[in-house]
Amino acid sequence: MDVLAKITGIKYTPFLCKKLNEYDISNLDLALNKDATFILNIKQDIKIAVSWWASPKRTRSYPYARVYDSLNFHGKKITIIPAIKDEGLDGDRDFLQWDSVSLMSLLGIYVIISYYNSATKNFRYQNKITNQKFDILHINEEINNILSYQSDALHWNIQQLNKIAELSNKALDCYKKISDKLDVKLHSFSTAHFRINQLINDKENFMNFSRALAKKAQHRETLTKQPKEKLSGLKATLTIKNYLGGYYYYNFSPKLAKICIDFGKSILNKFFMVFIILIMFHMTNWQN
Repeated sequence: MDVLAKITGIKYTPFLCKKLNEYDISNLDLALNKDATFILNIKQDIKIAVSWWASPKRTRSYPYARVYDSLNFHGKKITIIPAIKDEGLDGDRDFLQWDSVSLMSLLGIYVIISYYNSATKNFRYQNKITNQKFDILHINEEINNILSYQSDALHWNIQQLNKIAELSNKALDCYKKISDKLDVKLHSFSTAHFRINQLINDKENFMNFSRALAKKAQHRETLTKQPKEKLSGLKATLTIKNYLGGYYYYNFSPKLAKICIDFGKSILNKFFMVFIILIMFHMTNWQN
């Protein structure tokens, strides 16, 4: 027996979001200098919530906290993520990963992948820069594009990922100019180009490879009886697809499959079936 399920969305209620300051879009550069998350007034009654990541690395500078503060806003929510951040040879260099954007899609956040085009020298180190600034013209252009974009954050973010090579190369061009202007040595540009190529291929290669392994494991499990299992017949397969295109492969007993299907005959109990599936999904992720 094969059971297919689809998760079409998530629900959440944000708590403890801080009160956000408001800025006119003409003062976008001021807003980015003063606040990590803020409300941007476009015109008349059009407003958007904006957050930005200091680095594409998810464990640096607490970007999730910045994004979380925007979740209480009821309009479009945008977060700006640099494709690359290079602090110089005496500092760190981070690259954007596809799963960072994927998580934003799940939360309905429109991602603007951007780049830094100016910085100052950190005089405490020989080869380190600080006070990096985004390309305001590029961000303004992308905000205007989002305002007229009629599809959801997922499709927008996919388009952004399709431009990752172009944006990363722009970032490297800007860093070359910054390096020459400030006489600061940055990390290797050749290795950066290599990482960019990895980034382009990472999503498809990783997802396809992982999906193939998981599906093979699911098939093997249907033919295997574990010592603690008590079965009456072959195991059923449960395949869950989320609205981001992700697939999750599970196995369970035919008795549980019949229970889910019987309950699913009424509209009310279809919610119960989905509830069971979600419990299994979260338990498996917790165990992994």
